[in-house]
Amino acid sequence: MTVIKSEIRSGAYYDSVILMQLQRSLTALPGIQDAGVVMGTAANKDILQLTGLLTPEARDAAADDLVIVVLAEDDDAARSALDEVDALLTKRRASSELDDAYRPKSLESAAAMLPEARWVLVSVPGRYAAGVAREGLRLGKNIFLYSDNVSVDDEVALKQSAAAKGLLVMGPDCGTAIVNGVGLGFANKVRPGPIGMVAASGTGLQQVSARIHQMGSGVSHALGTGGRDLKEAVGAITARQGLDLLRRDPETHVIVLVSKPPSATVAAELLHAARATGKPVVVDFIGYAPPAHRVDNLHFATTFDETARLAVELASAGESPDTAGEQPASEAALPFANGQRYLRGLYSGGTLAYEALLLLQDYVPHVYSNTPLDEEYRLTNSLASQEDTIIDLGEDEFTVGRLHPMMDNDLRIRRLLQEADDPEVAVILLDVVLGYGAHADPAGELAPAVAEAKVKAQNAGRVLEVVAVVVGTDEDPQDMASQCEQLEAAGARVYASHDAAIGHAGGLLRCLQPEPRTASEPAVDLAMLTDPLAAINAGLESFAESLVEQGATAVHVDWRPPAGGNEKLMAILARMKG
Repeated sequence: MTVIKSEIRSGAYYDSVILMQLQRSLTALPGIQDAGVVMGTAANKDILQLTGLLTPEARDAAADDLVIVVLAEDDDAARSALDEVDALLTKRRASSELDDAYRPKSLESAAAMLPEARWVLVSVPGRYAAGVAREGLRLGKNIFLYSDNVSVDDEVALKQSAAAKGLLVMGPDCGTAIVNGVGLGFANKVRPGPIGMVAASGTGLQQVSARIHQMGSGVSHALGTGGRDLKEAVGAITARQGLDLLRRDPETHVIVLVSKPPSATVAAELLHAARATGKPVVVDFIGYAPPAHRVDNLHFATTFDETARLAVELASAGESPDTAGEQPASEAALPFANGQRYLRGLYSGGTLAYEALLLLQDYVPHVYSNTPLDEEYRLTNSLASQEDTIIDLGEDEFTVGRLHPMMDNDLRIRRLLQEADDPEVAVILLDVVLGYGAHADPAGELAPAVAEAKVKAQNAGRVLEVVAVVVGTDEDPQDMASQCEQLEAAGARVYASHDAAIGHAGGLLRCLQPEPRTASEPAVDLAMLTDPLAAINAGLESFAESLVEQGATAVHVDWRPPAGGNEKLMAILARMKG
């Protein structure tokens, strides 16, 4: 008979990667059937409950508590596993080029060690992130702010402060950037070239830059802004700075601007700034109906593929780009069982999920989501799908105290198998995002789950079509060809184009459900783009490792929550620093 035991550690802080590795290490111990290692947030408790791992102690845990739960064959195995936690936590991860380096305890010490650093990468938990970013700005550094769960007020204050100093804040919730050939956060390895990007979308930036590479061109720089930058409250501060930087950059000949639709006021201001660059600008306000195909130097696109194609055509002075010959597969009728009619999309990329919602409008009446186009179709429970559903697993509700799904496939695999059990599901749609900072071998984990899901459906007398879009290039560290081969061997239909993937999935749905859809501020120093990249990293050590792997210079800070996480003491320390 199985037993569940848990351990709660108050005020414990560990890198999210360490927590993921601890969970996997516990699961691999003798007699352990499953394990959960998360922070005690309400969303994580819901996930523990869904997976049968929520104990009374875990239910009572505070949001800042570390929750460790094991499901074991017997009491001895459970106790033995929990006794191993300290040893597993202190065990160093696989050796890296950072292992022997001295790790300063503060940004100030790191800046003294690496005075040429123009960047601070911040990936600490959201409640501390604004303070760390503020300290980086005080030291005169540009900020790559990966952390989410940062308030809008803090975002506005940080960006206004940065702009007044001639500095840049990319984020919060900025997962991707490419600066002088070096990827920050999650980024694909793309060849250098004449196309610069400003994107309020991490996976949108990755899909367009990857397609630019596949079409034979390259990227000068790609600047992320964070998903809220183009909201009325923020006013596109970072996007406007990014356009100005690319305007002044001699290596950038064509600019790409990608975002979910901004407010009318922000859109007007941003398009004015884009026209003022004097360079061709391809604009994809995802889902926004453009006023025309072209207005002066502005070229409007409606999908990521069209955006990349236009940019490559403009950069190559009208030469037709190689589209890699990819076309949507034929929607030949598959032998679906009676009752199979719905799609479930399990995305790690928020903007890819958003584009999927938009493109699927051409195929089905409506799509439910935790990030819906229309609030009427917001899921009442993000852990349970309804009819056709797209889930963004990178949303805050899933990432508080848990690693982003681009790095940790555990939650998505569980959800994939859950959806495969639903007799009404015909198609499952996945994005697999490659590049620096992403999981080292996502297909190695996802492919066995895809195969298992298809077998489960087959044993129940059903056919399950799994469609995967792989966002990457042939130069990414994961080896894109190998990733595609693993997924195809598992029975997935694999695409490099999101358009094509949606076209295939949507065509199948149409057959199953044929009814139609009823200051003026100092300019940011251009040298921050053109100088060899040097950065200070606070948070996920893997981000520093990827910088070093790409030939950049990085100092990793041995960061811990100030004042032990005590908010009153933190506020006092902040006031003392001014």
